[in-house]
Amino acid sequence: MTPAEAGYHWISLAADSPRPARLVQRRRAARMPGTKTAPAASDVLRVRVFELVDGHGQVRAQLNVEDNGEVVFRLQDASGTIRVKLGAAQDGSGLVLLNDLTEPGIQLLAGQDGASLTLSEQGKEQRVIEP
Repeated sequence: MTPAEAGYHWISLAADSPRPARLVQRRRAARMPGTKTAPAASDVLRVRVFELVDGHGQVRAQLNVEDNGEVVFRLQDASGTIRVKLGAAQDGSGLVLLNDLTEPGIQLLAGQDGASLTLSEQGKEQRVIEP
């Protein structure tokens, strides 16, 4: 029996990813005998890295667990530049919105030492708001 026949398929990663592509098992929904409808969606998809690609195969979003245990969700523009990063770690979480120069425009941080909102714009003084 081939891996495909056993319900396995390859999950490919971005070319610059330090992790190799992985073979994962897809849970298949059962189809009722004699029906012509598409199978129902699976309830669970388990992968180490999830990538959303556009019609050209370009990675536009990536969700993964880093080696340090942090969960990171990245959104990329059509050229592959990261524009949004959301992270969650044991000691807190953060959200970064990047401008056209890929510099942080808005940064939200929440951690053990408190929370902050940082607003940045080129040519202007950075504003940090803390409770």
